[in-house]
Amino acid sequence: MKPCIWYVSKYVAPPAKVGAGGRGYLIMREFARMGYESVIVTSDSNQLTEVPVLDEPYHFQEVDGIQLYWVRTMKYTVAKSLRRILSWLDFELRLWRLPKEKLPAPDAVIVSSLSLLTILNGFLLRRRYKCRLVLEIRDIWPLTITEEGGFSRWNPLVLGLGFIEKLGYRYADAIVGTMPNLGEHVAGVLGRPKTTHCIPMAVDETALGPAEALPVDYVERYIPRSKFIVAHAGTIGITNALDTMLDCAESMKDDPKVHFLVVGEGDLRAHYQRKYAHLSNLTFAPRVPKQMVQSVLSHCDLLYFSVHVSTVWKYGQSLNKVIDYMLAAKPVVASYTGYPSMINEADCGTYVPAGDVAALRCQVQRYAAMETAQREAVGRRGREWILAHRRYETLAKNYLAILFDQAAPKAAG
Repeated sequence: MKPCIWYVSKYVAPPAKVGAGGRGYLIMREFARMGYESVIVTSDSNQLTEVPVLDEPYHFQEVDGIQLYWVRTMKYTVAKSLRRILSWLDFELRLWRLPKEKLPAPDAVIVSSLSLLTILNGFLLRRRYKCRLVLEIRDIWPLTITEEGGFSRWNPLVLGLGFIEKLGYRYADAIVGTMPNLGEHVAGVLGRPKTTHCIPMAVDETALGPAEALPVDYVERYIPRSKFIVAHAGTIGITNALDTMLDCAESMKDDPKVHFLVVGEGDLRAHYQRKYAHLSNLTFAPRVPKQMVQSVLSHCDLLYFSVHVSTVWKYGQSLNKVIDYMLAAKPVVASYTGYPSMINEADCGTYVPAGDVAALRCQVQRYAAMETAQREAVGRRGREWILAHRRYETLAKNYLAILFDQAAPKAAG
């Protein structure tokens, strides 16, 4: 048997119908396939995917060759709430009490944010097992909550998380980020450069099979025929910055050829529907199951994502949404001000400044006027690039080099 690897994260889970938290699971599945003893420790409080109902504090499953340990934790319904923080603390306490004698001793431990608090248990695990400790950053906290969550940098929670973040960066044996330019942020926190590595999001092989067909009435009701369809598929919330796209639809309401489509649910959907109800060139369609997403995208001509202007994006992105878009072999236009990756590397679309409605409108008009064959060639480049560079098998091999201190790919910055 090869060495044992633990992956500890409150929100990792098998990729079910929604799949949030699936990246860590899919990487560990690749380790198991390569013969490594693979252990995941997670919780039952991931609201964005399917988790078991636990009647006991700890529950063991063996799935895909992975030893999967579920920890029962406090639940919450509102992301920005005290109860969420208490749920983090609850997970850490129960993780500390985990009956570790039932688990194989690790040779390497990955602790993955969120929550940053898990790095503290990571230090205890390293001391107990004399193993390597890798800190994995999937969301840069506390920067995200000061930039996009409205928290003051002097908030006690922010100060506490900042202290833990610095401890993690300073004393972990290696730092991994899903974003390509994390090294610049780490250097800013520590006041000196430190090597970081990029292991981004990747393609779940189950997404490569035939997509499940949409109901006929869905297409007829929500996706107009003989129109150039500009689509956003995903959550409709404050972090998704959809105002730019919707204002663009407003500015193009007299163009009979272009139609805007927003697919998904979220806190702001009802607000947007009321605000833009007068637009005949804009449709809001309900969310579809994960296995139907590619079918929706196949009916579209130009795919869109957006972010707010934020320091967070200075360090890059690796978003599942962008992977889905590129797999669809459609051009992508992004309202994004930050470190560029993926779309520019594949030459499969265009970045415009975040919040710039005029720049977005210019690109929508450019793609709408493009010859169909030329536009399809742009989209194909995205699919070909993502399949060549974002397979979990390849990323797992890169991760092993980091875990066991071999020559490994370094992130930019």
